[in-house]
Amino acid sequence: MAAPTRWFNSFFYALIGALLIWLLSWLTTTILLERSFEFWIKPDFIWKGILITFFIPFLVIFSLLGIAFNSFSKLNISQLYDLVPDLNPQNAAKDFESLSEQISSLTDVKSKEIDLLTERENYRREFLGNVSHELKTPLFSIQGYLLTLIEGGVEDESIRDKYLNRINKSVERLTYIVKDLDMITELESGNLKLEQRPFNILALTREVFDLLEIKAQNNLVTLKIENPIDVPIRVAGDIERIEQVLTNLIVNAVNHSAKDNAIVSVSFQTVNGKIKTTIKDNGVGIKPEHLERIFERFYRIDKSRSRTHGGSGLGLSIVKHILEAHGEKIQVSSTFGEGTEFSFLLNKA
Repeated sequence: MAAPTRWFNSFFYALIGALLIWLLSWLTTTILLERSFEFWIKPDFIWKGILITFFIPFLVIFSLLGIAFNSFSKLNISQLYDLVPDLNPQNAAKDFESLSEQISSLTDVKSKEIDLLTERENYRREFLGNVSHELKTPLFSIQGYLLTLIEGGVEDESIRDKYLNRINKSVERLTYIVKDLDMITELESGNLKLEQRPFNILALTREVFDLLEIKAQNNLVTLKIENPIDVPIRVAGDIERIEQVLTNLIVNAVNHSAKDNAIVSVSFQTVNGKIKTTIKDNGVGIKPEHLERIFERFYRIDKSRSRTHGGSGLGLSIVKHILEAHGEKIQVSSTFGEGTEFSFLLNKA
């Protein structure tokens, strides 16, 4: 409908312009030539004089001007498409109204892109700040211990052994951070290939319990499997990565079990043809405002408490990425002051 409307507007404005010029000519001639009104309304004059002398020429002129204006508009619109390549040339606008709609739509899209880029830039800055802070803490500790040893502490055997042990722990923490960062990078880039095969997740959980037994005892935490059975629970997945998922979740539960005689339990059940693994503790719990962010890299609910337990601050983020690589998601629910529950699904084998 754009083309008929454009031609109608051109004709309409040309007609109005011609009538205005005719009226101006009548007023001018009447005043200057002192012609009477009757002279202007004679039939012969109207059709032979005005029609030929004024109306038709100016109608043609204004029609041509209208066409020229439309051509000029089209030229400018086409030039605008050349200047703004993001506009869709396949659906090129024919007039300024449709062009305005396209530009408005493009503006909305670009505005959303800017918001997304701003969000990513803020995340990047926060991430770099966190990495810097996590690396500085053990590095400054190592530097301080070494200076003490260099300045004479190495002569005292008790001080030397104590500080060397602390240096070793700081180096281990740096190693954890670097390894975990490398793993997350591989997971996010898709370069980490999973070796999926059937395995017994119940037996794997017991192996993780054995590895973490001393840590749990030091924190006065009891590790247990709910409703233990002797029948294997077989699932499909990368056994090494799932072992890391279990380890990270259980270590996280142990570290945040501040109560006396705390319990960290693991249970299994079948849900929609899959095996659901649940890691539950009766520790301090997580406040609702923190739940959405606990899987972010280096995010710590209690920074001072978390660093006393060591670690890289990347454990839960790694859990999230490993399970996503398996096509699954980590679920979490928590009641502050009562405990937290993590769960995930794996296909039956």
